[in-house]
Amino acid sequence: MSNNRGRGLQANVLGTFDTVVMAVAGSAPAYSIAATTAVLVGAVGLASPAALLYCAIPMLGIALAFSRLGRIDVNAGASYSWVGRTLHPFLGFISGWALVISTTIFMVAGSLPAGSMTLALFDEELADDTALSTLVGACWFLVMLLVVLGGARLTVRAQIVMSGVELVILALFAVLAVFHSGSAHVFDWSWLGFGHFDGVAGFASGALIAAFYYWGWDVTSNLSEETRNSRRTTGLAGLIGVGIVFLLFEVFTIAVNVILSSRQIQDNDANVLAVLGEEVWPGWGGKLLIVAVMLSTIATLETTLIQVTRSLFAMGRDRTMPSALGKVHQRWNTPWVAVAVVGVVALGMFIASNALGSVGDILSDAISAIGLQIAVYYGLTGLAAVVAYRKMLLTSVGDFVLGGLWPLFGALFMFWIFFESLGELSGSALAIGFGGIAAGLIPMFWYWRQGSDYYRPAKLDATQTVQADYVPAGGGGGDNALVHEGLPTDF
Repeated sequence: MSNNRGRGLQANVLGTFDTVVMAVAGSAPAYSIAATTAVLVGAVGLASPAALLYCAIPMLGIALAFSRLGRIDVNAGASYSWVGRTLHPFLGFISGWALVISTTIFMVAGSLPAGSMTLALFDEELADDTALSTLVGACWFLVMLLVVLGGARLTVRAQIVMSGVELVILALFAVLAVFHSGSAHVFDWSWLGFGHFDGVAGFASGALIAAFYYWGWDVTSNLSEETRNSRRTTGLAGLIGVGIVFLLFEVFTIAVNVILSSRQIQDNDANVLAVLGEEVWPGWGGKLLIVAVMLSTIATLETTLIQVTRSLFAMGRDRTMPSALGKVHQRWNTPWVAVAVVGVVALGMFIASNALGSVGDILSDAISAIGLQIAVYYGLTGLAAVVAYRKMLLTSVGDFVLGGLWPLFGALFMFWIFFESLGELSGSALAIGFGGIAAGLIPMFWYWRQGSDYYRPAKLDATQTVQADYVPAGGGGGDNALVHEGLPTDF
């Protein structure tokens, strides 16, 4: 497996700023707030800011796990490779497959609001037409598919424009919301405590939805083979991305709870941000925030496409999926077969999604199902980091906390919300979540029987990797050695 790694994708395309932009865009702040706030408030009410806060702490543990694993194994498959080389190849494949399924579902769940938000700019009534929203969303999806096909450099340029405008609009409305005079509720610091949760099960259901908010920052790890000094850059960008979106999520969730009534939130389940905008800036506010959500949704479609195509590329390269998926376009240096396959599958799902009911119904079940799959691959990655660094955890307090305790806490938290939330989810959400993961057993056992090298991995051990890769400052080794320079594992 390791002999094939790095073949094909264009190296050193993305810098640190580019990678941070991709991390923030991956979590899609405006889209997450617009599409998920009504679901979160419906589940836990005024405890929604607390759910985001208490999910951010273990999520940072998972981001630390990604950061540390990325230092010792640069692989476009990320958790698929890391979990396979530390815990077990079957668990590694399930990690990669959970990401593939969750991103594929999201491309439908994300394209619907992209379409409806575009239509809402012209006519509010058109935005409620599921078929038309699906059609317009599919067009945006195809545009992003072509951008991703065009290579990492084009992808990040488009991302900087879209995410830049989105973040400027969000920052403006964060300030306007702070100075807004009218309110449905008076802010209370107890909203950040545990008092408003309906028991342990209520907290778990809120945390599962909150995990969906943050999901996506790990796109930086899937871009590691295309990033300069990726052993440091991708992990650091992921941590910065989680920090930025946490602040945005908290500000806007508190603003929604303060300014909007429960009825307003419930009646605008897929469009709550536009209603908030109209309240704080009548006339223009709603339209501007619709633009922010539309850009955020299109931007995160792009990062989601990056995640799924790079994961499938790594699987094809390792021959744990059809090897054609590992083919790279000679001119654009992108996995064009994986891009084409994802495009065809997603467009088929767009058509099928029209039979599933309204935009709100589809979003609710899809988000819940994605939450289960996120919990699986984030949890396994957290454990993988602890195992890979197990021999170094007692060398310093920093290694113990940042490399052992925090990632382990993140992993256990992810598994806990997975099991706790099972009783809270609808039958269709459970069917989407478990059915999607179970489908991966077919290619897993098939290619295991075919003798893929992935299933006979070289174990990932941080002590051996650091000794092998570390080049002292001023040491020899040419340009390639600079990638590994300064690799000691303190954060």
